[in-house]
Formats: sequence, structure tokens, C-alpha cells
Amino acid sequence: MNPMWLFLFLLSAPRCVLSQVQLQQWGTGLVKPSETLSLTCAVSGHSITSASCWHWIRQALGKGLEWMGCICSDGSTNYSPSLKSRTSISRVTSKNQFSLQLSSVTTEDTAMYYCARDTVRGIGGGIGRSRYIWGRTGLSAISA
Repeated sequence: MNPMWLFLFLLSAPRCVLSQVQLQQWGTGLVKPSETLSLTCAVSGHSITSASCWHWIRQALGKGLEWMGCICSDGSTNYSPSLKSRTSISRVTSKNQFSLQLSSVTTEDTAMYYCARDTVRGIGGGIGRSRYIWGRTGLSAISA
């Protein structure tokens, strides 16, 4: 095999593996002020206990992506400082699912919510769509 083709094949291999990971989310799409928003994300093609962090990210209308927090393969959690007091991320390893709870919602929490897997080791750095494998559905949590 031509060395250049071998290089390109090896370079693309991890992407092929990552593309087999699928995330499907569901939960409360409409909540009232002061209530708790609950969302769940089911993962297929990869164990949530195997060397990854699993994230919740939201995007309000007309605004950029906002990282909310994550739960990693060892069960540790990290949260955005601005949301830490209202956010809880947990997991059910037997179902290969992880969940988000956002308490005391206000109209400021109206957004599209996404579950995601980071394709880059670690939790630091900027948020970009190419950095994550995204859940299939973004759920609009509308406070009215």
C-alpha cells in the first residue's frame, strides 16, 4: 500500500470509530418558571464508563453555544460556574444513559438543549460543533 494512502487511512480510522457512537435524548420540553427541567441521553456504540466525558450544552435563540457541564467515565462531574448551583448531571450505567436536571428555571433558560460526547480528551477549551458528537435531537425547553 502506498505510504500516503496508509497515512490517510490511519488518520481517518478514529473518526470512523467515533461516528458509530449515537446519542438520543428526550425529556421535558416545556416547563414553567421555578420548575425543574429534566433531560436524559441514551448512548449506543460506546460505554459511558469507558474513557470519555459526556456533556450537556445549550443554545438560546440568537446566542452562541453554552457548555453546562459533563459527567466523565469515572463518574466525576464538572459544571459551568454560572449554572453550578442549579445543575445536576447523573448517570445510570446499567442503561448507558446520563441525565441533566436544571432547577428553578426562568425564561432565561429557554434554549435548545443538546447532549454530546467530546471527541477531544479533557474538558477544557472552546466549544465548537466539530469538537463533539451530538445528540440526534435538540429539545427546546420553553419557560412560559
